[in-house]
Amino acid sequence: VRIGRVNGEFIVMPTHTQMEESDLDLIVSGTRDAVTMIEGFARELPEDLMASAILLAHEHIIHVIGAIEELRTKLGHGKKEFPVVAANPLVDIFYERFGSDLKTAKLTKIKAERYAKVGAIKDKIKEEFLAPGKEPAYTKVQVSVAFSAVEERVFRDLILEGQRLDGRGFKEVRPLFSEVGLLPRTHGSALFQRGETQALVTTTLGTVSDEQRVEGLQGEFSKKFMLDYNFPPFSVGEAKPVRGPGRREIGHGMLAERSLKGIIPAVEKFPYTIRLVSDIMESNGSSSMASVCGGTLALMDAGVPIKQPVAGISIGLVKESRDKFVLFTDIQGDEDHFGDMDFKIAGSPHGITGIQLDIKTDGIEEPIIRGALEHAKEARIHILKSMLSALRRPREEISQHAPRMLQVKINPEKIGLLIGPGGKNIKGIQEATGAKIDIDDDGTVSIAHSDAAGAEAAKLRVEAITEEVKVGKTYEGRVSSIKEFGAFIEILPGRDGLCHISELDHQYVGKVEDVCRVGDVLQVKVIAIDDQDRVKLSRKVLLTPPAPGETPPPRPPREDRPDDRGGDRDRGGDRGRGGRGGGGGRRRD
Repeated sequence: VRIGRVNGEFIVMPTHTQMEESDLDLIVSGTRDAVTMIEGFARELPEDLMASAILLAHEHIIHVIGAIEELRTKLGHGKKEFPVVAANPLVDIFYERFGSDLKTAKLTKIKAERYAKVGAIKDKIKEEFLAPGKEPAYTKVQVSVAFSAVEERVFRDLILEGQRLDGRGFKEVRPLFSEVGLLPRTHGSALFQRGETQALVTTTLGTVSDEQRVEGLQGEFSKKFMLDYNFPPFSVGEAKPVRGPGRREIGHGMLAERSLKGIIPAVEKFPYTIRLVSDIMESNGSSSMASVCGGTLALMDAGVPIKQPVAGISIGLVKESRDKFVLFTDIQGDEDHFGDMDFKIAGSPHGITGIQLDIKTDGIEEPIIRGALEHAKEARIHILKSMLSALRRPREEISQHAPRMLQVKINPEKIGLLIGPGGKNIKGIQEATGAKIDIDDDGTVSIAHSDAAGAEAAKLRVEAITEEVKVGKTYEGRVSSIKEFGAFIEILPGRDGLCHISELDHQYVGKVEDVCRVGDVLQVKVIAIDDQDRVKLSRKVLLTPPAPGETPPPRPPREDRPDDRGGDRDRGGDRGRGGRGGGGGRRRD
């Protein structure tokens, strides 16, 4: 069953439209008696609300199971019976003879040393029960299966007795270490270590063209935030070929990515495309949660203004019965392998952002769910304190190696004007400034440059081409044509306005040419824009008016002044727009 949450209300099996507004995406599987799988992501949802959502899902799971059983009954089918597997006689023998030695070996704190001691006991058993040169009484499979069963039995005995393999308390987190900025050339980097699990995470900031294009079931979409997870064989002491991503890489990477997605700033605040790469350098339990912690630090090191820092931890379980169980925090490899549960929970100080449950038992009930969430919250706060000692808040400036990005919002109708014929305008801006420019259909213009000054120069050019004319604003325009009734002045690229002859000067103007000619640059002010989008300009309002009672002398004609701009009255008149008495300039597009 899927659960969403819109306007503070839980929604069972929400629609796609509702999920776009939901601050929770939770999927729960279960039997009639217990929960068997959880995977969910939220925007900092408090623990009590997450528990309520899980229990609500289980209520509806019971309804679905009822419908399944009704269908089975109507079809005349009963429950399927499975044959009972014969007991392995070696289990009791191994436990009796080697259980004590195995328990001592399992309490070795260092992983490599523990594996070596356990391996020595296994070799001793093989030597006795599978000795070469004589017919063995048992098969290799029987010996191997029995030894694994005894290992699990010894582990569970230790947990139920109150002992963990490395001597920690049930709520104790392994030693923590964090470092940022250790890779000098990346945009951001961080190393996070918890016990024998270590993640090196790097951040790369890119432009709009670096977004990941995805062809999904609902159509194509793009991702501005990505997290890739690498688990090289050497991280667990193995030597084998490195091939394409497998189950672990895809699943752990997606869990870490979606756990961090909720804290990524809005595009309007931080327009960069963000890619995190988590390389696991050593693994002994919950490397996906280490990727979340390292990812938070790497984002802050890159100067990404995240909403809140996020950390993650895994909670384990040994369950004997519904009422007898033990929860333990920060599980390591053996505890994951032999325990009943791996419950990964990530979040900020305010609530959960990611949650994933894997179990080997027949399910978990409400006390275990609520207990695990509380254990995880305590551990998360502890880990966040350690992380923030390395870097308390996002850096004020992004890396000097990262591109500088600016965004400008323009009228979508002016996209064609910005691009220009054959891309002339936008190519000209890019060549002149060295910037990279991307344009969205909604009018968002993204400008990227390796230098802040270059990005700002490109932004000014974009604004100059696409700027909207505003009443009351002063522009420096060039006379584009002259009519008997006034001068048409280009105040923005492709945008003319009419300065009527009466608005050229305070004194009487006999001819427009007495004041200006084609090509002259004039300071003018927009005094009106009519309902037909025609712009009316005034030069007069920017000039100092004559003193009261003073009559200004008539302006001398400009016939004797050379026209050094190559223009003349006749050519200027030919370039005019509109007939005598026209009301103003029009858009040139």
